[in-house]
Amino acid sequence: MTLPAKQLGTSAMTISRTGFGAWAIGGGGWHYAWGAQDDDASVAAIRHAIEAGVNWIDTAAVYGLGHSEEVIAKAIADFPEADRPYVFTKCGLIWDDNDPTAAPRNSMTPASVRREVEGSLRRLNVESIDLYQVHWPDTGGEALDYNDPQAQAAAVGGTPLEEYWQVMADLKAEGKVRAIGLSNHSPEQVAAAERVAHVDVVQPPFSAINRGSAELIAQAEAAGTGVIVYSPQQSGLLTGAFSKARAAALPDDDWRKTHPDFTTGLDANLALAAALVPVAERHGVSTGAVAVAWALAWPGINGAIVGARTPEQVDGWIAASTLELTSADFTEITQAIKTTGAGEGPATAA
Repeated sequence: MTLPAKQLGTSAMTISRTGFGAWAIGGGGWHYAWGAQDDDASVAAIRHAIEAGVNWIDTAAVYGLGHSEEVIAKAIADFPEADRPYVFTKCGLIWDDNDPTAAPRNSMTPASVRREVEGSLRRLNVESIDLYQVHWPDTGGEALDYNDPQAQAAAVGGTPLEEYWQVMADLKAEGKVRAIGLSNHSPEQVAAAERVAHVDVVQPPFSAINRGSAELIAQAEAAGTGVIVYSPQQSGLLTGAFSKARAAALPDDDWRKTHPDFTTGLDANLALAAALVPVAERHGVSTGAVAVAWALAWPGINGAIVGARTPEQVDGWIAASTLELTSADFTEITQAIKTTGAGEGPATAA
């Protein structure tokens, strides 16, 4: 099958509007896990997404401490070269093999980045990575709590951005990667990187709940930088299948257990999810598909990363790739965002 696609910035890649998110398939037993995961189900989910027309997978070395990349390699190994999806991965979060449940530390030193790219190439079993991204700005090697936005904002130090972005540009020139990107970087940081070498892609979080990256998306569009967004379903909150009982029952090794979106902000977020249900019913799709389609309609966004653990979960959101929301739908969703008070950021692009 084929799905609607867009060119990814000024790169040579044309990507399907939805991409397969491979965070959860890293499995359990590490600091930012989603709980235990069956590898066979992961492989089946990836293959099902590809057969449905999805032509890119987004992962990171740290997901499952290398395991997500290994599962992806297994899933795509049997596809002919012409049918293989693009694989995007990330660097910058370093784990401790002796204590896998400890928070990964942040490092973008040149030597560390080069070790990481070789590790990812080996685990993915590819000669070149299609898109290599800096996962987070360098904070000097400390292990950050990524559930604490204030701690992230206060972190300073580490390898200067201009230095680690030059390393990324060198990897591209050497052919180890085809394109380079920045995930979770501010507009100011992206602008500074652009002065060193073109930023091919940015990857911010973006959903009807988390709308804080609107400024960065507009900046990227103006610079010819591709935009792929993550968590358009806000880590499950906007799927229509979440509830207060489910939040309370999350296992201790699921990072969402203590995240503000699933604790202090839960009521407002679930109210917004409920407001998407009538829209979904009118179109005959899932609530999650509406959430993803809403994000994809935002000007400047080329694609959205959507996670799945099973083929059935892929079926739950794949319709977002072709779903066209009406002006009445957008008005209804905008009103719901304002009424519930869910999240932060502008409710519309206008």
